[in-house]
Formats: sequence, structure tokens, C-alpha cells
Amino acid sequence: MAERAVRTMSCELPPEVLEYLELVESGPWRVCEEQAALAKLVRRCFEMEDIFVDREQLAGYLRLEKYFPFRLFPWEKFLTALWDCTYWRETGLPRWPQVFAMLGRGAGKDGYIAYSSMCSVSPFCETARYDVDICANLEEQAMRPLLDLVENLESPAHAQKLGRHFYHTKQVVQGRKNRGSVRGRTNSPRSRDGMRTGKAIFNEIHQYESYSNITVFRTGQGKVAHPRVGYFSSNGNVSDGPLDDLLERSRRILFEDEPDKGFLPFICRLKTKEQVRDPDNWYMANPSLQYSPSLQHETQKEYEEWLENPEQNPDFLTKRMGLRSQAAEIAVTDYDKVKATNRPLPDLLGWCCTVGVDYAELSDWAAVNLHFRRGDERFDINHAWVCTQSKTLHRVRAPWRDWAGRGDITVVEDVSIHPDLLAGWVLRQAGQYHIAGLAMDNFRWTLVSQSFQQIGFDPADRKNVKLVRPNDIMKVEPVIQDCFDRELFTWGNVPHLRWAVQNTKRVRSSRKIGVDTGNFIYAKIEAKSRKTDPFMALVSSMVIEPLLGTGGAPLANVPAAIVV
Repeated sequence: MAERAVRTMSCELPPEVLEYLELVESGPWRVCEEQAALAKLVRRCFEMEDIFVDREQLAGYLRLEKYFPFRLFPWEKFLTALWDCTYWRETGLPRWPQVFAMLGRGAGKDGYIAYSSMCSVSPFCETARYDVDICANLEEQAMRPLLDLVENLESPAHAQKLGRHFYHTKQVVQGRKNRGSVRGRTNSPRSRDGMRTGKAIFNEIHQYESYSNITVFRTGQGKVAHPRVGYFSSNGNVSDGPLDDLLERSRRILFEDEPDKGFLPFICRLKTKEQVRDPDNWYMANPSLQYSPSLQHETQKEYEEWLENPEQNPDFLTKRMGLRSQAAEIAVTDYDKVKATNRPLPDLLGWCCTVGVDYAELSDWAAVNLHFRRGDERFDINHAWVCTQSKTLHRVRAPWRDWAGRGDITVVEDVSIHPDLLAGWVLRQAGQYHIAGLAMDNFRWTLVSQSFQQIGFDPADRKNVKLVRPNDIMKVEPVIQDCFDRELFTWGNVPHLRWAVQNTKRVRSSRKIGVDTGNFIYAKIEAKSRKTDPFMALVSSMVIEPLLGTGGAPLANVPAAIVV
């Protein structure tokens, strides 16, 4: 790798990367917000980081294109340059060893996997014995890219020439020079001892319900230099599986400035069901659509079938458009509205506020929210606690340790979060703000009552505690939705609160089965890995928002509502 760094010392964007960036930024076709954010990320990395593209390696890989019955689309050249040919100058290690590509059906994922696999075992890959494992839950999905590659090797036009560089059977393709092999894998091998995986490719990751197979192949890496991982998929409906984790990590990288740590998120999808009705939006879900008239025709045909009978054709939304059919119905709000809360808070010292407390179990997570109002504007200060001995903490993929380093959450190294920690935090805030009242779930009060009674909160005696019931949330939910829709919330840069909103869904509440009241309550999208406590603390604090009136100017010289 030292030789490669010497001979190729350019940090400029190669044409293959620049072409796609310009298509995203000012091309004739619409792109989704994830692609726009990715373009900004890539440009920023090349401007600020000491990285380079190995032009000779990339040129060699691109020469292999002529042996396939298709031409590479701009997005495929873009991924090849970044995933396979971009390196850190100091260490020579790949800059983006992991790529996650979620695209609409028909984009050419299998063909690209076959091409990328061929690159990795070709003479242009300098790493010896760079094995490629193509993994999937179904045999056809694991073997299809391999069989496509075999078909190309057996093509009469190329068989003699390619035979000098590749050996193949129906089960394996091997590079004669670097000795790397390509195989399709459908199940975890019984032993990892003999595996030397250089590139692990997981096809149709949306079908994976757990990490068991993924872990086997990822753990098998490390014996070969420059290990790489690729996750390729259309969207799917398996909730809380690896796909959801990949999407969540991608969102944090693209929109919350989380360091990518070598993870390249390439996502193409629509955002809402309404966008489906404009064919010009279909390009947002499929970057190959504009180059394939037959794909356009097939997409139009499926669209008409979906219009005629949506219930019998749900895959059109999910597979073709990257939009889960239920996503728009369960989300609290669009993520753009959540991002809009990231504005600096005004000086709230001395203002009147309400307090909301929420936790499911004190051995898991807990949160407290201070809620302020000035006219229609709402301001919130949110803090959370996480118990390190929580049985489900290992399932949380969010960077909660980074949040703790920022001071947004407190890590509790104990079997549970003692209620005194919550009460103590509220007491300290009472030295800066006038607390008009406290609200929390009716069924959770008993466990924390003693700690809060010691600082002056007692629903029986002082009447300054509201024990929240589902009916109270139904009443405040329209207010919360209006605040999101009109961008009236200001929270500052509080990623754990934005994360909690994304973990929450709106659920219709019925007085009895089959009767829709038109009211909503909030629920967790998934109970074990997607915590909602910070957002639900905000909800509780808004239940008693009428105590604030219209808010307004800071309240000077007003004693706190709680006493020791």
C-alpha cells in the first residue's frame, strides 16, 4: 500500500465520483434527501480529509465493465470508486470499508454485486486471497450474482480471454493471480476457522431478522487485509431488524453529523405516499430508472396495478419506491420537522415551566423534560438517564455514550436508576426556573413518589402533580402535532430527544374494538431497542401546559413551586 500512496498522491475527485455528484446536485432528475445529504458528505470528506483515490486500481476495475452485458450506471461507478478504491493516505486503509445501498427494485443490485465481486478477485486487486462471500437468506439471492458472473465468464465472446485470469465452476469463481474466490452463502457455516473473507456482501438485508448470520461472516474477517462489507437491499417490512438499524445509522450520519467511521450510506427512496403519484419522483427511489425504458414501462405497469388494488400490491410501495406502506401512518411527524427543532434556545433563566417525567422501568431508561412557552413558541430542556445494567441496552444502536459525553444523558452504573437522581436534577433546575407543576404517568408515580415528595411534589397535599392517563394524551396530541407542523418547537441540539421522537408512533385509540374515535395516543415502534422516554417526558410536560398560560417574558423574582 505504501507504493500505491506514492504513485497516486491526488486528493481530487475522480471523474466517476464528480459525475454522480453533479447529477445529484443539479441533474435533470429528482433525487431524495438522503442522496443530497450524501453528496455534501462526500464533498466535505474530500475537502477536509487526507484521502485519495487509487486511479490505477479504479481504471483497472472499470475495464472489467466490457465483459458484462450491461454498462455501469453513474451510481455504480460512484460506489466502486468510494468503496473499493478510496484510501486514507497515512495508513493505506480503505476510507469507506462499509457500504449500505438501499435502492428500488430493478436498479441492478445483483448485477452490481456480480461486477464488484469480479473486481475483488481480478488481477487488479492487489490483496492476495481476497475471498468474496455473497450472503442471503434465500439460495437464489445468494447464488444469482455468482451465476451472473459465471455466465459472463462462459460467454463465447470472452471465455478464452477471461479463462486466463479466472477459474470457475457453478459454485465458485476464483482469480488465478490473487487466488481470491467468490461463493454464494445461504446459511452460517458451522465453523469459521477456515474462512478468509475479504469482502462480505449481504444481499436483500431486509429479510434478515437478526444478526446471527451477519455476525458469522463479519467475525470471519480480519485474516485478509482491507476487509470490506456491503449491505444491498430494497426496502422491506421486517421491523427492528438489521435493515432498520442500518437506516437509523444512515440517518444519524447524513442528518445529525454523526461521524461515519467508514460507513457509506447510499439510500434512494421516496418520502411520502403522496410523492408516488408524480412519476417524476420515481427517480428518487431508483437511480437506474432514467437509463432503462423497459424498467420505466414495468414500473408504470405496477403503479397502475397498485392504484387499482393497493392492498393486493403492497410491494410496489415497499420494493419499487422504498416506502413502507405503513410508515406515513405511524410516524409522529416528518423528520424535517424534527430537525427544525434544532435551533438555539433563548435565555430561559427565571421563566415559568412545567416538568414531565417518564420511564418504563428504572432499570432501563428515564427522562425529565422542562417545558416553556412564549405565545405559540415552545421551548424544551430534556435530560435522560440510562442504566448500564439494562437487559436490552445491547440492542440500542444509538450512540448513547457520545450523548453522555455531551452532557445530554447521565450514565448510571448501577442495577437501576434511583429516583433521587431524577428528583435531584429537578431540584437543581428549580434554582433557575419557576416550576409550575409536574406530570407523569399515573401508573409510574408510586415508585418515585417518596423522592419527589421530599422536594415538595405531592398530588394529594400540594396539588402540583398531575398523574397522566391516556385520555390526557389524546387531548394534547393535536397540540403537539400542530407544534411540529408549524415548527413551533425549539429544543437546541439535543440528539437523544430527536431520536426518541423517531422511535415513537401514533396509534388510534378506540373506546371499543372496531370504533375509531379519531383520537391518537403514542406508543413505541419497538419496545426493546427504540426508547421513547425523552419524548414521552415532553408529552407529559405538555399535558399541564395550561399552567403556563401564554408564557411570555421571564418571570422575575418568583419563588420556585417546590421546596425541600
